[in-house]
Amino acid sequence: MSDVAAIKALVEKNRILKQEIAKIIIGQEEVVDQILLSIYTGGHSLLIGVPGLAKTLMVNTIASALGLGFKRIQFTPDLMPSDILGSEVLDQNRNFKFIKGPIFSNIILADEINRTPPKTQAALLEAMQERAVTIAGNQYKLDLPYYVLATQNPIEQEGTYPLPEAQLDRFMFAIELKYPSIAEEIKVVKETTSDFKHEITPLFTPSEIMDIQHLVRRIPVPDNVVEYAVKLVNSTRPNQNNASEFVKQFIDWGAGPRASQNLILGAKAHAAVNGKFSPDIEDVKAVSLGILRHRIIKNYKAEAEGISEEDIIRKLL
Repeated sequence: MSDVAAIKALVEKNRILKQEIAKIIIGQEEVVDQILLSIYTGGHSLLIGVPGLAKTLMVNTIASALGLGFKRIQFTPDLMPSDILGSEVLDQNRNFKFIKGPIFSNIILADEINRTPPKTQAALLEAMQERAVTIAGNQYKLDLPYYVLATQNPIEQEGTYPLPEAQLDRFMFAIELKYPSIAEEIKVVKETTSDFKHEITPLFTPSEIMDIQHLVRRIPVPDNVVEYAVKLVNSTRPNQNNASEFVKQFIDWGAGPRASQNLILGAKAHAAVNGKFSPDIEDVKAVSLGILRHRIIKNYKAEAEGISEEDIIRKLL
């Protein structure tokens, strides 16, 4: 199949996939779109939202519709790296045998990632980056495709271990889940308090998703689009000579080069699912909020004046 035909097929399959997910997940279309974009590009996502917004159900539903293995890890303050990676045990013949931990799956839901100590967070983040884990000097490869979708509660900060900026940067998207509308919530209540269960039909295989990742990377990008993405990221850095007064006034630290790479990858995937054979500046703008919001550190002045990361990004677009 040519790349042109493959993109046309992806548009149709993505449409059917979203219909399948919508059987269970009501509303939250923008959130689902961003999770799917991160999956088509091989990136990880951080889901930020208050309890009860169906973050776990959403990830489980998406994994089922994609035909991928799914495991959930509930992060707690006493969770150790071996609890998620696995450990070596003595078998009945007194030989060491490696028992795989829950990290060995295609999609990992890291529930409340900021509830666990840095040692365990680091073990997960190493697996995210390397797609492998090292136990007792032996390296074990993880099954591909491999995604970590982590959740974080923005309200509760007591007894948590916030992710450092360097670790936040490993996530392609930071996706904010908002409350449903009244109409959506009425539908949610009706669906979830009845005895009817929807069946999800798997639409992909792991190898097909890997093919989509390669297809997205083969999409050509015009130089002016790359230049726009790099200049956008550069404009978030207050210590640059060409930084605007607005940026110097409200930002402590800007986004790094990984943001530029993810903007282009995200723009390619956004173009592909919309049937375009090459991304334009509008595709970069479409993915910029989710990719930049967790990479910008605003200062106390922005906090005091009620200026959010989204406000800053929109001002720079």
